[in-house]
Amino acid sequence: MADKKQNSAAANDTQFYTKPPELGKWESFRIFLWNPDTSQFLGRTASSWAKILFFYICFYAVLIGFFATMLTVFYQTLDYKVPKWQLDRSLIGTNPGLGFRPMPPEINVESTLVWYKSANNENIKYWSEELDKFLVAYNKSNNPHADRLIDCAPYTPPPNDKVCDVKIDQSWYPCVPLERYSYNTTAAGPCIFLKLNRIYNWVPEYYNTTNLPADTKDYLKKAIQDETRKSSDTKMVWVTCEGENVADKEHIGPIRYIPQRGFPSQYFPYKNQEGYLSPLVAVHFEKPARNVLINIECKAWAKNIIHDRAERRGSVHFELLVD
Repeated sequence: MADKKQNSAAANDTQFYTKPPELGKWESFRIFLWNPDTSQFLGRTASSWAKILFFYICFYAVLIGFFATMLTVFYQTLDYKVPKWQLDRSLIGTNPGLGFRPMPPEINVESTLVWYKSANNENIKYWSEELDKFLVAYNKSNNPHADRLIDCAPYTPPPNDKVCDVKIDQSWYPCVPLERYSYNTTAAGPCIFLKLNRIYNWVPEYYNTTNLPADTKDYLKKAIQDETRKSSDTKMVWVTCEGENVADKEHIGPIRYIPQRGFPSQYFPYKNQEGYLSPLVAVHFEKPARNVLINIECKAWAKNIIHDRAERRGSVHFELLVD
């Protein structure tokens, strides 16, 4: 009797350790997809899949809810019109930069060279079209808040619910679309538009005839004196453009500033007003030397604008080459 029990146990042990049958690749894959003996799909039973799906649904629901709550709290601290950090407390700071248009083609993204042939219509087409695109925002019909635009008197701020218009009309001649911004003439040079970068709530400290620094250029002194004679209330962020080097100053020729030699005070401060337009100055190079590369530096002048040529603070550099 004992021998039979031992033989039975030995037989059971042998069956328990029986090597499973070898399956082919396709058969193994088929069994992995669905095992009819264990009712497993992809190695798991239905209850196992239900538990793991329930866990991940709960996990991601809690995760999404947490971040949604954090973002909601964060956005409650923001004002879409008024930045939290302003002027000295902001990354932008209080020293506005100066920008110019038109910019060279994007293929030369780091270039600041305005190079064209005034006798070649195809060549000047790019430059005039770039200015057309830039000035689209200054067309009143394209401004969604055109009802807020008014014609401001010089140096007179607009009412709180209005902003000053920037009208580019025939008084800007020849820096107008019909003249292709003077790029299509061999008798004169092009128009370059300058714009002061926006800084929220920044108010210029204006220069006048009584507070000019000792090293002020004579031509800027004269310009300020001339404007002050016209109006004793003159408040302007003045603009100058000149050749960077001695040779550049010889080749740059006479310059005309349109409609005035700077950005008047009625456009400051910028407070993210609806419909606001940045003031512009069109710099017309009336007779630059031909076939010569001219390095040009333009500066904005106010007591609280610091000039740093290395970092291009308060100024902008570009090159002009007219063939």
